Amino acid sequence: MKKIFLTCMLGLALSLPGCEDSGHRGQAAPPLEVGVYTVKSEPVTISSELPGRTIAYRVAEVRPQVNGIVLKRKFEEGAIVAEGDDLYQIDPDVYQAAYNKAVANMDNLEKLAKRKASLKDSRTVSAQDYEDAMYALEQAKADVALARLNLKYCQIKAPLSGRIGRSNITEGALVTNGQPQAMAVINQLDPMFVDLTPAMTHLLKVESAFHSGQPHLPFLQDADVWLTLEDGTVYPLAGKMKFLDNAVDQGTGTVTLRAEFPNPDQHLLPGMYVRAKVQEGVVENGKIIPQQALTRDIKGLPQVWVVNAENVVEVRSIRADRTLGNTWLVTEGLDDGEKVVTEGVQRLVRGQAVTPKEATNLDIKLAFRE
Repeated sequence: MKKIFLTCMLGLALSLPGCEDSGHRGQAAPPLEVGVYTVKSEPVTISSELPGRTIAYRVAEVRPQVNGIVLKRKFEEGAIVAEGDDLYQIDPDVYQAAYNKAVANMDNLEKLAKRKASLKDSRTVSAQDYEDAMYALEQAKADVALARLNLKYCQIKAPLSGRIGRSNITEGALVTNGQPQAMAVINQLDPMFVDLTPAMTHLLKVESAFHSGQPHLPFLQDADVWLTLEDGTVYPLAGKMKFLDNAVDQGTGTVTLRAEFPNPDQHLLPGMYVRAKVQEGVVENGKIIPQQALTRDIKGLPQVWVVNAENVVEVRSIRADRTLGNTWLVTEGLDDGEKVVTEGVQRLVRGQAVTPKEATNLDIKLAFRE
């Protein structure tokens, strides 16, 4: 009985694989479904991100032009002041007395000059005496003008409109003409400059690309510039590139670019560290691919998987010189209409048949501000 049972079990075991094989023999596995991106030529904006610092559009250091004691400060620290606003009052008494003395001396010499002029025709006074009197009168007028100017300088006014900082001088302090310390500093904050410091080698590459006909727009000629602040906030207003400095820093190999930004809300202050995205130009027939489509061979060279007309994948070597947002700019190796695999790359082998569909894992960001 036991032999019969074992024989039946062995027969059943041998029969099962045969039954399974006979049911599926000759049926190939279905083609792998992959997500693809279709390559197309389109205008592509080229940009670079550069470090920079904000610089006030104009800076005025308020300093005294006469000596004296400060009687009063007439502004609020940190306030907006207009050109011509009173800032400080220096004690004017000494300069008022000097002015009065100069005016009195001028009046006296003017009367003397008139008397000598009336006697000149009768030759009661010599021509030399008359000329000396007129010279003394002109000198007295100059003394009055200087005294009036010194009296005016006792009232220190804002030389330009802008935001004034803290006062370095208090009431009762003695100030002198030509002192090294500014009494206060006024910064004009709208517009605002941003100084950028790219490596000169980068600018040479940009210039070479422009002369080779790649970018459509010339670099540094009113190019658009966008700022990202130190906390990651994107400044909402675009700036314009203004000029390139005329010398390279020998220590760092960098050159200064200056951009100008509107700053109506004065959100930008001098000395802020920023990163600027600078528009270098536009490639009219640029080809871009998503970053996830690019792989590299054992030598580190870029390549992509391409689905050909027979829906078979092949590996294609390409040239991708730079990233733009979350894409690569391809300059060689791909044509319009070709499909590159972005989804399912890890499961591919050369010559494999696939079923392509539009990829769902794409979120291409090419906008200049992104």
